[in-house]
Amino acid sequence: MRLFKTVAGLRTYLAPIWHQQGVGLVPTMGSLHRGHSRLIEQARRENEVVIVSIFVNPLQFGPQEDFQQYPRELERDCELCEELGVDVVFAPSPEDLAIAPSGKNNGKATPLLEQTTLVQPPPSLVTGLCATYRPGHFQGVATIVVKLLNVVQPDRAYFGEKDAQQIAIIQNLVKDLSLAVEIRACPTVREESGLAYSSRNQYLTPQQKEQAVALSRSLQRAKQAFNAGERNGDRLLEMVNRELAKEPALSVQYAQLVDPQTLAPLGEVEDEGLLAIAAYLGQTRLIDNIVLRQRQPIIAIDGPAGAGKSTVTKGVAQRLGLLYLDTGAMYRALTWQVLEAGINLEDEAAIAELTAHSQVQFINSPEDNNQRVLINGEDITQAIRTPRVTAQVSLVSQVRAVRQQLVAQQQRWGRKGGIVAEGRDIGTRVFPDAELKIFLTASVQERARRRLQDLQEQGIPGGNLEELELQIAERDRLDSTRKTSPLRKSPDAIEIVTDGLTIETVIEQIVQLYQKSVVAGITG
Repeated sequence: MRLFKTVAGLRTYLAPIWHQQGVGLVPTMGSLHRGHSRLIEQARRENEVVIVSIFVNPLQFGPQEDFQQYPRELERDCELCEELGVDVVFAPSPEDLAIAPSGKNNGKATPLLEQTTLVQPPPSLVTGLCATYRPGHFQGVATIVVKLLNVVQPDRAYFGEKDAQQIAIIQNLVKDLSLAVEIRACPTVREESGLAYSSRNQYLTPQQKEQAVALSRSLQRAKQAFNAGERNGDRLLEMVNRELAKEPALSVQYAQLVDPQTLAPLGEVEDEGLLAIAAYLGQTRLIDNIVLRQRQPIIAIDGPAGAGKSTVTKGVAQRLGLLYLDTGAMYRALTWQVLEAGINLEDEAAIAELTAHSQVQFINSPEDNNQRVLINGEDITQAIRTPRVTAQVSLVSQVRAVRQQLVAQQQRWGRKGGIVAEGRDIGTRVFPDAELKIFLTASVQERARRRLQDLQEQGIPGGNLEELELQIAERDRLDSTRKTSPLRKSPDAIEIVTDGLTIETVIEQIVQLYQKSVVAGITG
């Protein structure tokens, strides 16, 4: 592992890596805990190079806040990063990030904020929740995040959902400033008691730690009521405040229900709502939140090419009465369009240009119980299953613009839930909060045999078994090593190896898992 304290050193290290390997960034202020570890572990699974920044940002601390006292444990943090397989720790000084005062004005020290070019988030995102009580805080956060993204230029950056307002602001600035990075929001990690991990937890005495559990307990109380059908914002907040009032040591700063993206106050939860709390225990300020989501369950089925995902996913959707979202067909459709247009597969700019004007549609066909696939109105259901498309779909799928557009469309379909989706990053990237995740796989030999049989049944010339095995092995390599959303098994996915199993057997296994884990969880 390397430690860099200057922008010059880090950029020199990264120069031969950019555009060749996937880079993941985990921005932190140090004093790393289990929550940070989870972010690093996810970054490690999804990237070839992982960088952890450690910087206590003076721009985000108010005059009466704990900037000087904030824990700084660089040596210990570096040891933990090395254990977790981090490639680089970036620990710059304020001077190296150009946010330190450069001198005096008329004999007086120049305020820090007057010496720095600042990023100003939209007023709608910084007029409620924590921003009300920490003026300038999110301006400081946004500024340093943009600096870090500019210096590191990562493919992905990882943030914890505990800082929900921060995530909403960062996602907004990435969109508005057209920054070429994926923001990954990772679930809040909690101690066994339910207390959300935070670097400031070390300020708490053992007794205060017990008292602080009231935050998560109050959120769970509201979630239980929400799951039972309560949608009124005032009544949900009343439950939270009533639970918080049972702990007199807590000084509650706010408890609010807002839209998770816009942060606008909600009177009623229609699709989803962010229930957020801030409170003091002594001098320590703590925050916590939970998302209340009204949607039907999602089943995400991932796995390598030729594992039978499409057939199984379609069967599961039919058995459970859910929508079948054939994401693989979407990528095949764009691949077909690229090939028909005669675009060089190495010309990513031309592929991106074509993708920007493409619209994939699905139409149910009741007469044969199938879905028709259309692109810009043209039916290409059969054309996308040819060996010509199969051999090139991985290359087209690697283009960032292709995946960004299709993932955004898939996530729009998923807001209401009630879908079964298959692909290679459905559970890790598209629907990371899916209620049931399956990783469907089979040996290369088995997948080649099935593919040859499918081609023969359709009357499509498809080469011989040995050629298909080579094609599938190569596609596995491409899918698992690509920079954008590589094929990975989600840690919480259930793996099913389908060698020797019939389609019906696999479908039945997934239906039973759904009924035991998802349906039982909802009704329980």
